[in-house]
Amino acid sequence: MSTKLNLKPAAGYLLIEPLEAETKTASGIYLPDTISEKPQKGKVIAIGASVLQDGQKTESPAKENEIVFYKKWGGNEVKIGGKEYLFVKFEDVLAVEI
Repeated sequence: MSTKLNLKPAAGYLLIEPLEAETKTASGIYLPDTISEKPQKGKVIAIGASVLQDGQKTESPAKENEIVFYKKWGGNEVKIGGKEYLFVKFEDVLAVEI
């Protein structure tokens, strides 16, 4: 369950709450923390304003509470209230889960 944060990302950014990494494979094998990768999937918590690039307006690719997939090295990590979040650029979002 996510907490409502009193933050509005800068224009062109999404605030994302990363989802927990899988700890078990599809075949039932448990993965130790040392080899599990950070997730590339998270829930959109807040959205910054649209941006103007090359004369065209770029809107957010997702809405609040949607699940998105983002680039592996995309985003800037921040810790708020002991929990990790990411600020991800609009163009670093790869897909929205439907």
